[in-house]
Amino acid sequence: MAKHFVIIGAGQAGVQAVQSLRAGGFVGRLTLLGDEAYPPYQRPPLSKAYLLGTFARERLFLKGDEFYHEAGCELVLNTRATAIDRAARTIALSDGRTLSYDKLLIATGTRVRKLRCLGTDLPGIHYLRDIADVDGLQSEFKPGARMAVVGGGYIGLEVAAVGAKRGLQVTVFESAARLMPRTVSKPVSDFYAQEHLKAGVTLELNTLVAGFEGKDRVEAVRAGGVSHPADLVLVGIGVVPNDELAAAAGLTCSDGIVVDRNAMTSDPAIFAAGDCTRHHGRDGVEIRLECVQNAIDQAKHAALAMMDRPKDYGEVPWFWSDQYDLKLQIAGLARPGDSIVVRGDPALRKFAVFHLRAGRVAAVEAVNAAPEYLIGKKLIAADAEIPPEKLVDTSLAMKAFA
Repeated sequence: MAKHFVIIGAGQAGVQAVQSLRAGGFVGRLTLLGDEAYPPYQRPPLSKAYLLGTFARERLFLKGDEFYHEAGCELVLNTRATAIDRAARTIALSDGRTLSYDKLLIATGTRVRKLRCLGTDLPGIHYLRDIADVDGLQSEFKPGARMAVVGGGYIGLEVAAVGAKRGLQVTVFESAARLMPRTVSKPVSDFYAQEHLKAGVTLELNTLVAGFEGKDRVEAVRAGGVSHPADLVLVGIGVVPNDELAAAAGLTCSDGIVVDRNAMTSDPAIFAAGDCTRHHGRDGVEIRLECVQNAIDQAKHAALAMMDRPKDYGEVPWFWSDQYDLKLQIAGLARPGDSIVVRGDPALRKFAVFHLRAGRVAAVEAVNAAPEYLIGKKLIAADAEIPPEKLVDTSLAMKAFA
C-alpha cells in the first residue's frame, strides 16, 4: 500500500520538502497544507523590493501551479491543522476533515511578536509578515507621512530604508544602545546607523516604546517620556515559533520544535524543518534559525530521513539584508568572546568583519563585499585558521585564502 506523507506549512521549507521527496524517489501520496489563501511564496522580498514596488507579486511565488500538479502533490490552502493524533497518525483540519499520515513534516514557521502596551489596537499600527501586511502598509506609504518604526532589527531597518526612499519622514525606535544588536557586530551596526542618518532617518536609541496615542487612529508614539507624532507605525520586534500544534501533540518543544541532526522530532514518524525548529548547530550549541538557508537545507535533510536515508545536517547558516544600495551578507554564527577583524574601509561602503574563534574563522559579515562573503563561508565550513594580519591585508585577494 502506498504511503502518505503530509507536510504542514506551505512555505519555503514545505515546498523544498515536496521537491526533495519527489527528486529522491518517493512515489506515495503527498499533501501540502497551508493556512494562507496564497500558494507558497518567498517572504524576504516583502520588506524590501515588494514594499518598494519594484518586485511584482507574481514573482513572489516559489513555484507555478504546474509544479504541484507535476509533482503529484495535493496543495490544500486556507486550511489549518488543528490537532495531531500521534497514536492514530491522523491530523484534524480546520474544515472538519481528518487526514491520515504515515510520516509527517511540520514546517509551520513563525509569527510576529506583538507589542504589549497601551494603544496597540489603534488603526495605523502595522506588522509585517505576509502579503496582506505589506498591501495594508503600502496604502499608507505617502510622501511626507511620518512613520515610526519600532525595532531596529532587519525588518524594521529594511522598512525604514524603503520609507526614506519613498519620501516618508522616518523615525526608528530601538530599546538597545545600537541597531541590529542581536545580529551584527558593533562596526557593522555603527556603519548602518550612519547610513540611515545620511538618508534622513531619525534614530531614537536606548528608547523603549511605552504606548501609542490617538483617537480614531494612531497619532503619536509615547517613548522615552516624550510624545512623538506619527501617521503610521511599523512594529518589527522579532518573531516567535509556531510550535503550539507540536507541543499539544506531546512533542518536545523549547522555543521551537526540538529536532535531531536528521530533523526528527521526539516521535520517529514526525519531522520538522525551518524557522519553527530548534536543533544543534555546527558547534553543538542549540539554536533556532530564522533564515531561508535553514528552511531549505533542513527540509532537504528531513526529506532524506523521511525516506529512511538520513544524513546529518550541519550546513553553514547564511543571512542577508538589503537596505538602500547596501547588501549585507552574513555567514556563520558569531558568539560573545569572538575576536573581530575588519577588512576594508567602512567609509568606502565596502568592507567585511571576520569573527575568529580560537584562531579559526567562525563568521563573516560582508557589506557590498561578495568575495569576502563567498570565500568566508568556505573558510567557516573548513574550520580554517587564518592569521588576522592576513585577513586585514586587502592587497591579498580573498581567493588567496581559498
